[in-house]
Amino acid sequence: MLLGLSACGTTYVLPDIDDTSATRAKSMFAEAQTETSRKQASRATAERRFQRVASRVEPVAEKFCEAETASLNGFDCDVQVAIDHKAKIRNAYFTYQNNKPVIFMTMPILQDMQNDDEVAFVLSHEYGHLIGRHIQKQQQQAMVGALILGTLTAYSNAQAAAAGISYDPNDVGRSMELGAAAGSMAYSQSYELESDTLGARIAAASGYDPVKGAQYFARPEDARTEAGNLSFWGTHPPNEKRLATVLAVSAQIEAQQGLQRKQQ
Repeated sequence: MLLGLSACGTTYVLPDIDDTSATRAKSMFAEAQTETSRKQASRATAERRFQRVASRVEPVAEKFCEAETASLNGFDCDVQVAIDHKAKIRNAYFTYQNNKPVIFMTMPILQDMQNDDEVAFVLSHEYGHLIGRHIQKQQQQAMVGALILGTLTAYSNAQAAAAGISYDPNDVGRSMELGAAAGSMAYSQSYELESDTLGARIAAASGYDPVKGAQYFARPEDARTEAGNLSFWGTHPPNEKRLATVLAVSAQIEAQQGLQRKQQ
């Protein structure tokens, strides 16, 4: 079961972060953390920006997805990309509806974004969750985590019963719930970095600047709103390493492009 949990890690090798990327990321992160206010775009402006960016990112991301999942039978790369007009919080998320992949960006987050690069990178990042199969892996991790703790607790209860010691029969259920929660979070930060890695490549291939776009992730925000709803920063925590990862991927892309030019 432990092997099953470890098998649910990242599919892609995360880039090595050199001193240059780390130093630059630290500086960019510190600068973003000092930001106090941003001009909010109108709903009409935000919607036009979303449609403009999505029309460029979607076909590139779909081709990228198809190439990366070619060995997987029936993998669906045809993602519906839409604005969540009902949500009142800044958020972007990937999910499945009726077994079809969907990426939503809420109107508040779109109004908060200042340029096309930010929209493109966040959208591309969410495609990374699809390509990395993170939802499926988290479901597997939750199941394995529940089995591990549930089995251990059941064994402990059996030992207690054999020794004539009282125990709570509900312990197994509670342990399974705890194990499922712990299992589903086992690789959450690694999945975000993997999505950053894939998202940087998709955004760059779509003609956007992934570094400029990723700076949106460095902004300080509350993880939850006053209403207690989980915001974008609750599942995408700001971290220097995330900027450093995107910088490292961008350096790889530039090096690859330079090599291609020399070979032409």
